[in-house]
Amino acid sequence: MRVGRQKRQRKTVRFYTACFGFREPFKILLDGTFVHHLILHALLPLDRPLSSLLSSRRVTLFTTTCVCKELKSLGHAHVQTLRSCERLKTARCDHQDHRVDGSSCIASIVGQDNPEHFFVATQDSDLRKLLREIPGVPVIFGLKKSLFLEQPSENQRQFVKSAEESRMHMTESEYKMLISNKKELKRKPSILVSENSTMQDNLENEAQIEEDATNIRSTSKMLETSKFKRKRPKNPNPLSCKKKSITCPSNAKDQGGRVGNGTSRKRLRKRKRLTKDVQSELTSQTN
Repeated sequence: MRVGRQKRQRKTVRFYTACFGFREPFKILLDGTFVHHLILHALLPLDRPLSSLLSSRRVTLFTTTCVCKELKSLGHAHVQTLRSCERLKTARCDHQDHRVDGSSCIASIVGQDNPEHFFVATQDSDLRKLLREIPGVPVIFGLKKSLFLEQPSENQRQFVKSAEESRMHMTESEYKMLISNKKELKRKPSILVSENSTMQDNLENEAQIEEDATNIRSTSKMLETSKFKRKRPKNPNPLSCKKKSITCPSNAKDQGGRVGNGTSRKRLRKRKRLTKDVQSELTSQTN
């Protein structure tokens, strides 16, 4: 998965967790079309690509009995898909007596507000279009070997915005309670004045106690800092000291240019060797 796409998917997951209360492990409701898509493109096991899509360590996969019945009616071509669906957990539906198609069953389980907090994974375009209009229903679909989590629709974003605004304002019951409290306060002004005076006295006493406590703390700190500390000799820093150099006594010289045993050191002189021509000339001169 590319980095940009992965960031968008994580942002979408955070939107649903913050605004609609989705929590890990995420529950994913699969229909027959999506399971068939995963098997067709060898995206197995089924939970691995979905957990990487949602950046979650563990996900729980669900299907319905209506989806299994629908796959069973399709015959031998969808036997492997049917077996994979039968291994998943079954979400409870109200179609025990009369079975319906898979998309209608999933739409009835989700309802108007998705109380079970399901991620719905489907390849059915009509079902995806229907789920976009319901707030709090994230939709997953596949495209070849890649899986995608749809961005929140405009309807879902508008629902979240209106819910936040309603939380900021007062409800009708709170408004009625406020009006009744105001009326009671107008009826009993003397009680309110006496209560306010006692509260003010208590606050003044608390302020005085706190001020005294701060003064005591400051004086105690001054006494602690004013204590005389005797200076004691400190050892030198071993890291800053120069290490002792070990010298060999046999090769050590004294100041007089003598070797350790007292004898003077012999100096070697370089002798200049004469060439053959110069030697012959010198011999001829001597003769």
